[in-house]
Amino acid sequence: MHYDISFPNLGITFDHVGKVISLHGFDIAYYGIIIGTAIMLGFWIATREAKRTGQNPEDYLDMGIFGVIVGIAGARIYYVIFSWDMYKDNILDVFNLREGGLAIYGGVIGAVIAVLICSKVKKISAPLILDTIAMSLVNGQMLGRWGNFFNREAFGEYTDSLFAMRLPVDAVRDSDITEKMWAHVQIIRGAQYIQVHPTFLYESFWCACVLLVLFLYRKHKKYNGELFLMYLFGYGLGRVWIEGLRTDQLILHRIGVPVSQLLAALIVATTGIILMVQKIRYTKKK
Repeated sequence: MHYDISFPNLGITFDHVGKVISLHGFDIAYYGIIIGTAIMLGFWIATREAKRTGQNPEDYLDMGIFGVIVGIAGARIYYVIFSWDMYKDNILDVFNLREGGLAIYGGVIGAVIAVLICSKVKKISAPLILDTIAMSLVNGQMLGRWGNFFNREAFGEYTDSLFAMRLPVDAVRDSDITEKMWAHVQIIRGAQYIQVHPTFLYESFWCACVLLVLFLYRKHKKYNGELFLMYLFGYGLGRVWIEGLRTDQLILHRIGVPVSQLLAALIVATTGIILMVQKIRYTKKK
């Protein structure tokens, strides 16, 4: 198998990019390392925000552990439901997360459920909790997408644009390669390569922009829940167009529409209306 990943139009090549790192005979997936790093950084961001807003940071450590478990479960369940053909013949694969298979919107749904439960237990406003963890969520998505880089997954259709990414065919799942990619296969040193949109990179950069907006605006928010609504709206805008580029979309088969693209569009429309109505109300109060 070939392990190089390159961005030919940028003149960038990464040689020997493995999917795992071996420590004392035990393989640890880079995907897992990245997710773990994102979670730890998310804890740090949330506790800092809690302290800044006069809350008890320890509450967010307690809630965070529960939230991570429920969030990962939600991300996996969402992915499995809409990729059932991949798992129906081997149910045990549902529990194998080393090859990826976590859907962001499933994780967000799980996180919201966890927040609603924790809000009742801790007697803390749910919108306040959601605002406090908003930057942690988008940070997790920004970093988590780099797990797709190591797994050679979640990429888009063939392109020869500036940011085109070149991958060896033998390192990619056959089901992710389209006819258009095959039509533009390149032979380099006897090996076959496809050239695609690095949608993981697009989404990671988009999330970085959303994170910056939330960071700059957080001291100016008008009501609890506003930051979380802005996060949903901002991330959804990017997901609508990025999802359209991907070739491994989770499809809602009855209508033949990518489920995450449809969900993103609905979230953008809903949160956009709520943000607008709330802005009008706040303006009238002034």
